[in-house]
Amino acid sequence: MNQAIALDLPREDRLEHAGALALFGVAGAVQFSIAAAQILLAVALVCWVAVLVVRHERVEAPSFFWPLLVYAGATLVSAAFSADPRASLIDCRQLVLFLLVPIAARFAGGTRGHTLITVVLSCAAASAAIGIVQYGILHYDELIQRPQGTLGHWMTYSGLLMIAIGLAVSRLLFGKSDRTWAALVLPALAVAVALTSTRNAWVGVCAAVALLFSLKDFRLFSVLPIVAAVFFALAPSSITHRFVSIFDARDPTTLDRFAMLHEGERMIAAHPLTGVGPNMVQRLYAEYRGPDAINQINPHLHNNLLQIAAERGLPALAIWLWFIVALVRDLWKRFTTGRHRALTAAALATVVALLTAGLFEYNFGDSEVLMLFLIIVTLPAAADRGAAP
Repeated sequence: MNQAIALDLPREDRLEHAGALALFGVAGAVQFSIAAAQILLAVALVCWVAVLVVRHERVEAPSFFWPLLVYAGATLVSAAFSADPRASLIDCRQLVLFLLVPIAARFAGGTRGHTLITVVLSCAAASAAIGIVQYGILHYDELIQRPQGTLGHWMTYSGLLMIAIGLAVSRLLFGKSDRTWAALVLPALAVAVALTSTRNAWVGVCAAVALLFSLKDFRLFSVLPIVAAVFFALAPSSITHRFVSIFDARDPTTLDRFAMLHEGERMIAAHPLTGVGPNMVQRLYAEYRGPDAINQINPHLHNNLLQIAAERGLPALAIWLWFIVALVRDLWKRFTTGRHRALTAAALATVVALLTAGLFEYNFGDSEVLMLFLIIVTLPAAADRGAAP
């Protein structure tokens, strides 16, 4: 019946629905397969362009999209001055993901944003279940082999779970519907992210939840001692030891983070304007490595600010910070107006989680995390746009 109705719709409306379904698919599939998510993104992109052409519309996007475009331009300049421009330009294909902002703004209007978050939470619950099985049955219980769902790395897996936890808590505190489902999936999400032993994601979760508690009611912080007691009582000893290591300045990974800080400083000093080039940090790591390095090589510098400055230059870092400030200002303005508070609180929690975890991990360069991040932070602007035809 629904299929018949869809076929009776005008061509532009069919494109509208197809684009929305593809966007929902991206938000769900990114938690299982980057390839599937990219295919669905291509479908959403084609639908978006087609809708613009058929309806003679102009490209509309929230204000924070424009500094993101300038950042993309700065990245291309950096690639042009790279030691290997071809390799750097190939790495710049990730910039296409920025188009998720105008695509989401166009196709997630009205109540679709709430539906999309339900899709994300449902897929996250399934992904969390896979991770729990990996830990409990398949013995993914060591630092060299951690739960990662169906994704390629536990860092990506934990980063997506981190965002999903923020969405669930924001719906519980600010949502007007579907709160029961959020409450049901939240324990599984929390257990799964704990079992990944990924400390940057733990810190990101704590920061996101703290923000949401602050926005709702400071008295909510009174539950934290209970949560901590449950964690230390029920968590495996390997997980609690990993948590305690956050505060151990002699931990090898902590020492290596300081070594990477010095490495990044040397790269920035040598190439302050354009950086060493996208995808060049790992290749040039040995050239700038100091005697304090623990690992002989690292794929990146495990810090958003440091990685962007070293890889793309200080002007690119300034533009990226402009994007973050514009994004937070836009979301905060929407939150204070009282409209779409659940969506806006979820978006603010997502930003805080990414930035806090990003002090210890280059998560802005993780395609799966970036895709979900850009979709979620655009939902409040899309909701203000109103229901799509």
